[in-house]
Amino acid sequence: MCTVTFLPLAHNNFILTSNRDEQRLRETLPPAIYKENNIKMLFPKDKIAGGTWIGTSSKNRLICILNGAFIKHVKKDTYKKSRGVIGKEILQTSNFKNYIEKSDLEDVEPFTMVIIDWNDKQLNLHELIWDSEKKYFNKLKNEPKIWSSSTLYTDEIKQVRKQWFKDWVTTTKNKFNQKEILNFHHSEIGDKSQSILMKRSYVETVSITSVKKENGTIEMLYEDVVHEEKIVSEF
Repeated sequence: MCTVTFLPLAHNNFILTSNRDEQRLRETLPPAIYKENNIKMLFPKDKIAGGTWIGTSSKNRLICILNGAFIKHVKKDTYKKSRGVIGKEILQTSNFKNYIEKSDLEDVEPFTMVIIDWNDKQLNLHELIWDSEKKYFNKLKNEPKIWSSSTLYTDEIKQVRKQWFKDWVTTTKNKFNQKEILNFHHSEIGDKSQSILMKRSYVETVSITSVKKENGTIEMLYEDVVHEEKIVSEF
């Protein structure tokens, strides 16, 4: 939810990995298969809001959400709609571009959403940013990329983390695999409060979710960091 990496693989495949930095006691349900509006989905569920920060669906799509847009915002007490619920709606719709164009995000907390769609035998990476006033929707190149949440990391720290990721990509020589990117997401390089596997007094990395599309299947590896439990689900 707060640190996300994308790695393209051969034959329109990919690995997307997300560290969820949250309050330790916030309840979360591990990944499960759900069916809503006749659409099959796989995602871990936030027990409070009922949405998710990462999930995939039978629409050949994956979404991953980070808190915040470009800069840290002042959080309101309540919002009209959860960002995690919007993520589920994008997983279910047939035309997600049309949904984004027409969606009313007024009174929705700022967010950044990574969207991967692999319909028409092509892998398409998109980014949707909502800053409480305007939507920014762009198609990105299928190349290694890291995102860090603006609510937790300054622009300066984001650049440091980008360099860590760039160094990691260089060491792999573009031979990406899930084991090595998970090692990166467990790394504690630098100050613990800014590291990839981060820990502060009020928030920390509580889970790591890695989704790999390869050989016609989707595998979601979910690690509950707090309780030291791992779950692997296929979709």
